[in-house]
Amino acid sequence: MSSYWEQGGLRRQQPVVAVRPNDDAPPPSGEWPTSIPAVAQVLQDGIDLDPGVTFLVGENGSGKSTIVEGIAIAYGLSPEGGSRQARRSTRPTESPLSDWLRIQRGVGADRWGFFLRAETMHSFYTYLEENPSTGLPDVPFHEMSHGESFLALLGSRFSDPGFYCLDEPEAALSFGSTLSLISVLQRIVADGGQVLCATHSPVLAALPGARILEVGEWGLREAEWGDLELVRHWRSYLDEPGRYLRHLLD
Repeated sequence: MSSYWEQGGLRRQQPVVAVRPNDDAPPPSGEWPTSIPAVAQVLQDGIDLDPGVTFLVGENGSGKSTIVEGIAIAYGLSPEGGSRQARRSTRPTESPLSDWLRIQRGVGADRWGFFLRAETMHSFYTYLEENPSTGLPDVPFHEMSHGESFLALLGSRFSDPGFYCLDEPEAALSFGSTLSLISVLQRIVADGGQVLCATHSPVLAALPGARILEVGEWGLREAEWGDLELVRHWRSYLDEPGRYLRHLLD
């Protein structure tokens, strides 16, 4: 689904309307990453992105982070995190998925984007210190706690109505800070931006109005928050943690 809104007298769509496989995209096989059902589905059918926030929710190894990474790189964002202008490489580990995808951009959409991935943020902060951006605040990220630096990055880089890819951003955040992230995502959407986020957080996935795609052995499927396996497991654990823990402690 796509939508238009008025901005500066112009009608604009969301930054990414759809992601489609290239003609040379490989078929499913026993080799990673095409062996992952969700990745194979994207390479066969593509994926339409709604305006606003889309969450990919699933277990480790289900392919949600691989898909977010592939779409972010295909959009032109740095594989190790950052904006379209960030260019650094420490140890390339990304999959070839981005080479097999093409982005259908929205009419008149802002081309700004940012890729936030939890496991590379420490080196990204060093990159920002060594390559300060004109017009952006000079934030001492390395002098902050992990969670504080995440929130500071959100405040300094998540300001324009572009395309934001987030890979498990809750990894550094407390419950209260996760609520602050929800507030940031709501502001991005209100300004005409778009978010694609892989998450394990039932708190984050509860964002009102967000689209949820559950990722697993079935591939990708639409889901309601209350029907997610993630939510059911957390509810059951919090109701009776001993039922889970006694099997680990015996």
